[in-house]
Amino acid sequence: MSIKKPKIICKLPLKTSASRREALKTIGQAVISATAITQAPYVFAKQRTQLKVLGTHVTLQEELRQKAMEDLGIDLIYEAKGSAAVLQKASMNPQSFDLYEQWSNSIRPLWAARTIQPIEKKRLTYWDEINPLSKTGKVSDEAKIGAGDAPNKILHIQKDGSLGKNHTEQISFLPYVHNVDSFGYNTDIIVPGEAYKTESWGWLLDPKHQGKVAIVNAPSIGIFDLALAAQAQGFITFNDIGNITKAELDTLFKILINLKHQNHFSGFWNSVPESIDFMRTGRVAISSLFSPAVSTLNSQNINVRYAAPKEGYRGWHGVMCLSAATQGRTKDAAYDYMNWWLSGWPGAFIARQGYYISNPQRSAKYLNKSEWDYWYEGKAANENLLGTDGKLSVKKGDIRSGGSYIKRFSNIAVWNTAMPTYDYSVQKWYEFISS
Repeated sequence: MSIKKPKIICKLPLKTSASRREALKTIGQAVISATAITQAPYVFAKQRTQLKVLGTHVTLQEELRQKAMEDLGIDLIYEAKGSAAVLQKASMNPQSFDLYEQWSNSIRPLWAARTIQPIEKKRLTYWDEINPLSKTGKVSDEAKIGAGDAPNKILHIQKDGSLGKNHTEQISFLPYVHNVDSFGYNTDIIVPGEAYKTESWGWLLDPKHQGKVAIVNAPSIGIFDLALAAQAQGFITFNDIGNITKAELDTLFKILINLKHQNHFSGFWNSVPESIDFMRTGRVAISSLFSPAVSTLNSQNINVRYAAPKEGYRGWHGVMCLSAATQGRTKDAAYDYMNWWLSGWPGAFIARQGYYISNPQRSAKYLNKSEWDYWYEGKAANENLLGTDGKLSVKKGDIRSGGSYIKRFSNIAVWNTAMPTYDYSVQKWYEFISS
């Protein structure tokens, strides 16, 4: 909106030079005032762009919000919910968010619902630095890709509008935070196993842990924890655990409902804070867990070990998606925020809760050598390390469960996936939960 300078009308009395001088002074003051009106930044300052980010407690943390606002000069509104609630809201209401942060299993439902828009590679400052995991599905030539939706399978938007592996100039999500998940167990109650050899998903369904087991209440995540556990126990064998058929789902949930009626499960958690409470209060001894929960529990002197199952991990890749409703200056700010996530500091911050970033070398300078060696290289910590909460998270001499980044991502059993039977699996999941 253009602002017109006010007209300055002044009738001058011309009788004396003194009068003339006063009149000129009046004109001068009026001109100065008019200039101030049009130029004063505090009157017509550009309003800070507001960005709404919908996601989970995993990445929507206050320290990240404050740092991003300081660095980018924008206002961030974080809305953190449990995994299932976040996906439901984003699928139904793209106006409720500008950016969406969750895991790769949410991409197919969001894309089908048309609530997210393509992301332009050319606007991503650090695209060339992103490592091969999301581009090829493997961190090394020797690594297993794993069943289900490896991130490269759903990253690129194909010419026909579908999601696929062929590289194009548009992608469905920004590859950023990622990790491998398993389960955690209290070593004061359960004898520690050996990584990749004796630790097993089957422990979740072992009768000796009856009444002390918790599972994440997310249909497209918890289902794989339990499917891996049931298969490890020999209860069922899947033809393709990343694409479970309706008949296999019927068999699996018949087994699980029977166990639930025997009070095998103590609870089903909806968020990271709730999972921490389950373990902290002694309600459970073994549980589906995300890495930040393990770090927090260890900082509270609760001896929880994150298992490296011999069957392989459940892998996930963080996705940052652009709402279909976001346009203009807000869209520009969204790209700035996406680029900020890969700029170094955020990746280092998230490493301290056990998560990886897609271009780790840029974050290396924000981690001291001890931190880098422990979190990325799988080496023993040569000093005590702090978590994102500033409290002791890793004790000197500890080695990260599962080893190095390469080692862990070379052992993926299945990726978080929205299977072709997704709708049916969700129906079966809630029958199980409510049974």
